[in-house]
Amino acid sequence: PEEEDRRRICRERKVLIAERVKHVNRIKGLLFGQGISGYEPLRKNRRKQLDELHTGDGRPLPTHLKTQISRELDRLELLLEQITAVENERDTLLAAQKDSVAATATLIPAGAMLCDVKGIGLELAAVLWTEGLFRHFDNRRQVAAYAGLAPTPWQSGTIDHEQGVSKAGNPRLRTTMIQLSWLWLRHQPQSALSLWFTARVQSSGGRTKKSAIVALARKLLVALWKYVTAGVVIEGAVLKTA
Repeated sequence: PEEEDRRRICRERKVLIAERVKHVNRIKGLLFGQGISGYEPLRKNRRKQLDELHTGDGRPLPTHLKTQISRELDRLELLLEQITAVENERDTLLAAQKDSVAATATLIPAGAMLCDVKGIGLELAAVLWTEGLFRHFDNRRQVAAYAGLAPTPWQSGTIDHEQGVSKAGNPRLRTTMIQLSWLWLRHQPQSALSLWFTARVQSSGGRTKKSAIVALARKLLVALWKYVTAGVVIEGAVLKTA
């Protein structure tokens, strides 16, 4: 129950972020209908900018439209406060792991270890920890299968090949790993996994880039699992503490 409850933090943040995007797009859409572009509702001076806006033909904003946008900003600001509160809960949870390690000199938990890897921020570390790496796995195949990144074999007579990933596992973990794979190529370009991806894509002339990133996500997840369970640092990876 405690492990399941920890997932609420990252999942709630994802819901709040989606709602924030909807409100921002709605405000921009209302203004675009009046010939106004370039307004950013997420800026701190959003209210002041709204008072200074004029329509595309130079008129002040219509009264009821401005009132509607003001109410949208009220809901948006409430969402921003809730997102900040959720992120503070997440940061406190990860910080508590590090504090408990310093006090007891025990094995470093997965969430705290993941934060030490360059390219993995607090949100990614929390999602990886709460959605997958808190579990016990016997081998790398179980790790890949839980995330839905394991290959699906297909046999018929003398034909035996793979059909791609099964997508039968945790969709949140799978999506996060795909996103992390692209970030890994940017922040860890000299790691063995990044060099493997580059060589594979170049050998195919760039045609297998999408399938290669999925394969990289599977390899990276397995490597991170070994890192948090056995302390095996990914070859060529850079740690933030280095």
